[in-house]
Amino acid sequence: MPLIFLIISCSTWKLGTAGQKKIAGKTYVVVGASSGFGRGVAQELGRCKANVVLAARRTDLLEEIADTIRKHGGTALVVTMDISRQEDVQRLADAAVTQYKTIDVWINMAGVGAIGRFWEIPADDQARVIDVNLKGFIYGSQMAVQQFIKQGGYGVLINMGSVDSETPHAYQAAYSSSKAGIRSMDLALSQELRLNKFKKIKVVTIEPWAVDTPFWRHAANYTGVEQKFVLMDEPDKVVNAVLRKSLRPKKIVPVGWKAKGSSFMANVFPRFDEWLTGNLSHKYQVEMPPAAPATQGSVHKPMPEGRGVDDGVDERMKQQRKSPEN
Repeated sequence: MPLIFLIISCSTWKLGTAGQKKIAGKTYVVVGASSGFGRGVAQELGRCKANVVLAARRTDLLEEIADTIRKHGGTALVVTMDISRQEDVQRLADAAVTQYKTIDVWINMAGVGAIGRFWEIPADDQARVIDVNLKGFIYGSQMAVQQFIKQGGYGVLINMGSVDSETPHAYQAAYSSSKAGIRSMDLALSQELRLNKFKKIKVVTIEPWAVDTPFWRHAANYTGVEQKFVLMDEPDKVVNAVLRKSLRPKKIVPVGWKAKGSSFMANVFPRFDEWLTGNLSHKYQVEMPPAAPATQGSVHKPMPEGRGVDDGVDERMKQQRKSPEN
């Protein structure tokens, strides 16, 4: 029974009434709120009647989400920004504190990817992945912790990691590097907070399996084929885990049985896990998918496509395979 409970965790279940009441009235900053996990979390926070500070590059989408939050009884503040710019992160924190006085939870969910053979992906694209996914998270995390200390030494910082944080994925070298960096930064930061007596400031790293979100559409892609992964999860699992851990923080949170299994394998059978993950990446990201042109996606600038929480990539690729042209 304990092993089954470990694998099938209640952290992916939707919040009940008691949890929603605990969130009501709290202030959450969500960086990367325009689509994917960020949009899903922001909309659920609105249903819980939270104060939500929405941050991303696509203003029109943030305004759309803000309207949804207000209709559900929450409040919303829109801040257009790029997490890779330190001055933008400072402006975001200033706006949140001016509007709401304090910040209860700061969530860094912005992220970009570059998929392909390491030597074929332009260096500028790979550097940009690090700028957004790691340097941006350093800016956001430092800003959050500084604010938590100023307001009396409490708050929850949640950073979006990945199964890549523990097992690097072939064809995602820069992305895997950034996610491993997030995990290491968060664990080190947790130690510093403990040693300096800030016990009420908590740091959480969320580590999902591959998920059907607009990430795959937004990623720079130099593989020559369309991108997805095997056995992708639905985004609701990750959204629910983020909300639950904002109330009951835990340092490292693999989401769902596939992420938990991957984490277990990475720690107990690391060489086998590396071999298996590499083979899966090659099969499902290079050999099997339908052809697609090279693209920089949204790595350097936002794109209008990919606006939802779920992007429907599985269904889209099924339809392409059925097309007479294929």
